[in-house]
Formats: sequence, structure tokens, C-alpha cells
Amino acid sequence: MGEPRRAGGDVETDVTVLVKAAALGDAAAWAEIVDRYNRLLIKVLLPYRLTSGELEDVAQTVWLRLIEHLGELREPRALPCWIITTARREATYVASRSARMLPSDPQDPTWSAQLVSDEDFDTDLVRAERHEALLEGLATLTVRQRQLLVLLSEDPPVPYAEISRRTGIAMGAIGPTRARALERLRAAPSIRALRAGVEESGRRPR
Repeated sequence: MGEPRRAGGDVETDVTVLVKAAALGDAAAWAEIVDRYNRLLIKVLLPYRLTSGELEDVAQTVWLRLIEHLGELREPRALPCWIITTARREATYVASRSARMLPSDPQDPTWSAQLVSDEDFDTDLVRAERHEALLEGLATLTVRQRQLLVLLSEDPPVPYAEISRRTGIAMGAIGPTRARALERLRAAPSIRALRAGVEESGRRPR
């Protein structure tokens, strides 16, 4: 998607246009938002010294939260601030939950556990690929379908009555709507490619 700008290259207007388009289900606009602000998101998360797996999980959570609230942003131009605030909150939660500090002294017996092995690298690569595929797949759904899947993945679970209130989907229709959303998600090119890669790797001799 080309960057929509008015005369004079009004960046604030550009962000507003992207947010409004993405909220209406424009996959290209959503992809542009992720591409534009992913570096900012990672920069905010790095000082929390999360493991690579935790960092990917937090980043994915932030993007899912944005999908859920994209249509509720009162000031689209404040999107970077929203990303920063949400990233800090999620990172603080994860860091406090793990309740640990990464050792910096090589004499510390746990220091060697932080060294990256080939297996760690492979795991992180797979996680990153799945994260990217999920974001691309979610962009193919309608706004309501994205909101529904995000709410259903919450921990602790969100009651169906609250999900119905937030999305406008009747409680009796939540199950069928979820099924249609997952079917559409599985049919997304990025998800199909990811599943094909997993199946192919499973057939390769070890």
C-alpha cells in the first residue's frame, strides 16, 4: 500500500488515514501500520531484558490489543503513544511474572544458560515466522472477526455476555462466528504457507 499523504506530506493525516482504513478491514493499511511501527515497538521492549521468546509474545500481544481497539482510538495521531504505553504495560507484566534478572557475571552458574544455542535460534525463528503469519492472516478477517478471536484468546477467559456486548454478536452466534473466522484464518495465504512448511519439515528425514 502506498503511503496516503495530502499536499505537503502531512504525516499526522497519513496516520489518521491508515488507522481509519485498517479499522474498516483494509489489510494493506494494517500491514503498513505493523511495518511502520514494529521497530518502535521492539525499541520500547528491549530495555525490559525479556527473553527472545517473551519479547515475541509481548509484541504479538500488543498487536492483538491494537486490532481489538483500533476502531476505538479517539485520536489516531496518538497511535505511537498508544503502542508505547501498551508495550510498557505488557512488558512490565511479563517481567514481573517471571520475577528474574538476567545474570551478567560469567561466573554465575546460570549465565551459560543464557547463551543462544542452535536449537534456541531455530525455536525463535519459528516463533517469529508464526507471529508474522498470524498478523498477516488476521488482516484478512473482518474487524468483528478479529475482535472476536482476540477476546476468545484472553486469559482469564472473557464471559460470552461481555464478548457479546463488545462485539455486538449475539451470544448464540459467537460459536458459529468463531468457526467461520478460524476457517477464514486457516485459508489465509500466510497461514497456508506456514502449515505447508510445518508438514514438509515433518516429512523430512531427521
